[in-house]
Amino acid sequence: MARRVRDNKIIKEAKERASTLADDLVRIGEKIISMPKIEQNIRKILRLRATGLSQQEVANMLHLDRTFISRLESSGEIRKGKKIAVFGFPVKNKEEIKKISRELGVDFIYVLNQEERWNLVRNKSALEFFNEVMELISKLQAYEIMILVSSNRWLRVAEAFFGNEIIFLELAPSPVEKDCWLDPVRFQKIVSRVASSQRVQDREDEDN
Repeated sequence: MARRVRDNKIIKEAKERASTLADDLVRIGEKIISMPKIEQNIRKILRLRATGLSQQEVANMLHLDRTFISRLESSGEIRKGKKIAVFGFPVKNKEEIKKISRELGVDFIYVLNQEERWNLVRNKSALEFFNEVMELISKLQAYEIMILVSSNRWLRVAEAFFGNEIIFLELAPSPVEKDCWLDPVRFQKIVSRVASSQRVQDREDEDN
C-alpha cells in the first residue's frame, strides 16, 4: 500500500514537471520559444533602463531596435512624467477627490476637510505645529507639479515656499471657514490633462 502511494506521488510530480515544461515552451511555426528566456531578457532591459541608461544605449548594448524598448515600456506603463502632488483644504467631498487622484496615479495626496484642518492645530504646542508644517512642506517640495485646491491666500503662501509648478483650483474666496465642494468632473479633467501632457513631453524627450 505504501509503495503504491509512493509510486502515485512520483507519477503526479512527473506530470506536474511535464506540465510546467509545456507552459514554459511555445511553438510558433518552426520555432520553439522559451517563455522564461523572454522574461529574463525583458527584466534585463528594464533593469538597465532603471540605472539611467537611455533607450538607445540599452538597444545598442543588447543589439535591439530602440523602438522595441519604447513599445515594451509603453505596454507596461502606468503613468510617466513628473511627480504630481495634490494638496487641498477644506474639501467637503475629499474622499471622492482622493479616489480620483489615486485612480489617475497622483504620487502624493493630502486633502483635508475643515475638521481635519483644525485638528492639526488643536492640542499641539507652537513648536509641534511648526515642525509638522515644515515636514509637510519638505515633502511637497519633492514634487515637480503641485495641484493646489484652496483659497487665493494659500496660493500666495505656496508661491513663496515652492519652486515647483503650481496649478491652482480656487475653492472659495478667502477666508474659507467651512467645507467647500470641489467639482469632481472639473478636477478629473485637470489632473488627466496634467498627466497626459507629461506623457507627451516624455515621449518627445525620448525621440530627441
